[in-house]
Amino acid sequence: MKDDERQTRSYLMQLFERHGFNPRSDLGQNFLIDLNIIEYVVQHGHIQPQDIVLEVGTGTGGMTTFMAQKARHVVTVEYDRNMHTLASEATQRYDNITLLNCDALKNKNRMSPTVINAIEEQLAANPGSQLKLVANLPYNVATPIISNIVASDLPWNRMVVTIQYELGLKMSCKPSTSNYGALSVWLQSQCFVKLLKKLGPTVFWPRPKVDSAIVQLTPNPPLKKQIKDRVFFQDFLRRIFQHRRKLMRSTLVGMYSKQLSKSAVDEILLTHNIDKEKMRAEELTVPEMIALANSFQEQIAQQTSI
Repeated sequence: MKDDERQTRSYLMQLFERHGFNPRSDLGQNFLIDLNIIEYVVQHGHIQPQDIVLEVGTGTGGMTTFMAQKARHVVTVEYDRNMHTLASEATQRYDNITLLNCDALKNKNRMSPTVINAIEEQLAANPGSQLKLVANLPYNVATPIISNIVASDLPWNRMVVTIQYELGLKMSCKPSTSNYGALSVWLQSQCFVKLLKKLGPTVFWPRPKVDSAIVQLTPNPPLKKQIKDRVFFQDFLRRIFQHRRKLMRSTLVGMYSKQLSKSAVDEILLTHNIDKEKMRAEELTVPEMIALANSFQEQIAQQTSI
């Protein structure tokens, strides 16, 4: 990282004072000021010369320029106009950075078409390239950004992001633990999720009130292939974990009351050796949840075709 790009706390404070504005807490603007952590994140991104890197939350552009020195191209997204102005100044001498001033999300279930188009344009211009998400993600968009990229058909092969520590636990936890839920299963059904490092508030400015984490996700194609209908599976997970403490049989009967009889639900549960009198959703492993969702999807498809 070049000397004039080492965005320390004192550098950022002077920069903001000079421009006459402050970080916005409503947008989750907490900037990484520990240079070792920035380098750690980028290092674990394994950025190669042919890679297209997506960054959401450009901030003042410190990590952006660092990654641009390693990647084929960086597509970086900044929602806040003030931050976009600062980032434009920091990145202006790089010709392999696309800096977008927009919301990275169209809605919580879809990435912005502007962002997708910019990524696809760079992938098309660089045959053989792959996509990586490397970012200090704003807390308020971390879950939908990661989930929507996993749900997409983009050729991503690695994500290394800083997120809220509690969210990192939800992504990486095991069955029968308090954090295990729809997000855990959705990501682990298609990715290897690894919590690399816990971060205290002091590595950010302004300091957040909670701990953060660096999390790494890499694809798990064999497990992903077992999912017969990803749209159905995602909906299945959202609904089955809405009432996580209820018995799973009761939840499933309610979920599919219009499509399946109680006896049909019982038959599926019996096929999967699930005790309808005891089992709750949070007790199933990821492969077991995939197999169960597949059975419901197949049974419902058969009913609707009759």
